[in-house]
Amino acid sequence: MHERTIAELAHGLRAGEFSAVEVTEAFLRRIEALDGRLNSFITVTAERALEQARAADERLRRGGGGPLTGVPVAHKDIFCTDGVRTSCASRMLDSFVAPYDATVVERLRDAGAVMLGKTNMDEFAMGSSNETSFYGPVRNPWDTERVPGGSSGGSAAAVAARLVPGATGTDTGGSIRQPAALCGITGLKPTYGRVSRWGMIAFASSLDQGGPMARTAEDVALLLGAMAGFDPRDSTSVDRPVPDYAAELARPLRGLRVGLPREYFGEGLEAGVREAVEAAVRVLESEGAEVREISLPTTPLAVPAYYVVAPAEASSNLARYDGVRYGYRCEDPRDLEDLYMRTRGEGFGAEVKRRILVGTYTLSAGYYDAYYLKAQKVRRLIRDDFVRAFEEVDVIAGPTSPTTAFRLGERLDDPVTMYLSDVYTIAANLAGLPALSMPVGFAGGLPVGMQLIGRHFEEGRLLNVAHQYQLATDWHRAAPPGFE
Repeated sequence: MHERTIAELAHGLRAGEFSAVEVTEAFLRRIEALDGRLNSFITVTAERALEQARAADERLRRGGGGPLTGVPVAHKDIFCTDGVRTSCASRMLDSFVAPYDATVVERLRDAGAVMLGKTNMDEFAMGSSNETSFYGPVRNPWDTERVPGGSSGGSAAAVAARLVPGATGTDTGGSIRQPAALCGITGLKPTYGRVSRWGMIAFASSLDQGGPMARTAEDVALLLGAMAGFDPRDSTSVDRPVPDYAAELARPLRGLRVGLPREYFGEGLEAGVREAVEAAVRVLESEGAEVREISLPTTPLAVPAYYVVAPAEASSNLARYDGVRYGYRCEDPRDLEDLYMRTRGEGFGAEVKRRILVGTYTLSAGYYDAYYLKAQKVRRLIRDDFVRAFEEVDVIAGPTSPTTAFRLGERLDDPVTMYLSDVYTIAANLAGLPALSMPVGFAGGLPVGMQLIGRHFEEGRLLNVAHQYQLATDWHRAAPPGFE
C-alpha cells in the first residue's frame, strides 16, 4: 500500500480495490514500526485518523468524494489543529492545543483527506536542518546520520520513507524546497498569497507560505488544488480563481524557455549536485525546451537581506509568547520582568533567541534605516531581477541546495554556513514567486534536487514541467534502503 502515490491511492479507493480504513491502518502500522528511526512525527492522531477514514469510506460508498477522499496526509506542526497539540516544535508551545483548524487543515479535511498526525520541524520554522526541534532532530531516511533539511524536515522525511503519501510544509526561505531536495521528494512553495496563512503560526509574515510535499508533481498538484484559494480571514490572501492544476500537467514542453542563472552555478556548488542538475536540464532539452543562460545579479544579496527582514518580523511575531496568555510559563516568577525574562529564556531554543535578538536590534532606533529599510530596498531589486529575467524565459532552473544532506551536528555551531544552505531558495520568498524542487538524481548516494522558479501564480507551469520530467525519468520512484 505504501508504495502507491496519492494519485494511485485515489484511483484504488474510487475503484473499490481497498477502503480508506485499510489504507489508514497500513500507514499507521508503518509509522509505528519505522518512525523510531527518523523522529519525523511529533504527534500521531490514530483514533482521529480512523474516524476520518470511516467517514471517507461512507462518502465513497455514496458515490461522492474527490481525488483526496480517504488519502492519508500529515501536517507540519506549525498548522493549528482543533483539539490536537500544535507545538511549533518548541517548549514554548509544548502544551498548546489549538481550538480551531488552520485554513489549510480545514480545506484538506473538507476534501476528504485523512490526517495521520503532526510532523516534526525546526523550532518555530527557524532552521535548515531540523536540528533545532525541542523534540530532537529528524533524521534523513537515506542516511540516518544526516539531516533531512529544514524547517519542514519531518514532513519531507515522512514522505520519503513512505510513512505518509503527502504532507504539508511551510516555506519562509526554502523550508519546503530544501528538505524536499535533501530527501528526494517533490515540494512546492506557492506564490505568496496563493495559500491562506490563517491558523499557520507566524515566523516572518511577509515571507511565510504554506505548500504541499509529496513524491510526484502529480500528487503535489492534487494537494495544492485543495489547499489554494482566497480566504477572507487572511489579509494577505489573494482573491484569484484556483486553476485545475492536474489538468495542466499534460502540456508538452516544446517551446518552453528555461533560464539557467550563472550565479547559481558558481563557487560553493558541489560537483555532484551540478552534474545531476545539468543532466536534468538536458532531459528538459530532449523534451523540447529551449535553454539559455541568464543573470540574476542581486543573488549574492539575497541571504543578507533575508537575515535582516526575517528576524525583524520574527522578533515582532514572537513577542506574544510572554508567559501571560498561553504557552510555557516559568515557575514562581518574582515579578513581571522576571516572568518575561525567564519564560522566554527557558521557553525558546538557541536559534530562536538568536533571531529574536538580531531582529530586535535591526528594528531598534538608530538602526532601522541602516539595516531594515535598506534590506527592503534590496528586496525590491531582487524582485526586479526576476521581472527582467521572465521577459526572456518562462521558467528559471538551478540547484535547490548547494550540497546534499550534511551530517547531524556538522553545522550547528556555524550559523553562517547553515544559513548558506538556502542560498538558492531565499530569493523566491523575497520576491513572492512560486518555486518547486524535484528529485533529479544522486551524488554520493544522496538525493539531489533541482529548483524551478516561475512567474507569480504560475504554479501550474512549474508542476507541468516537473511532471513531464518525471514521465521521462524515475528518480522520484527511488526509495531509501530499509524503507522500501
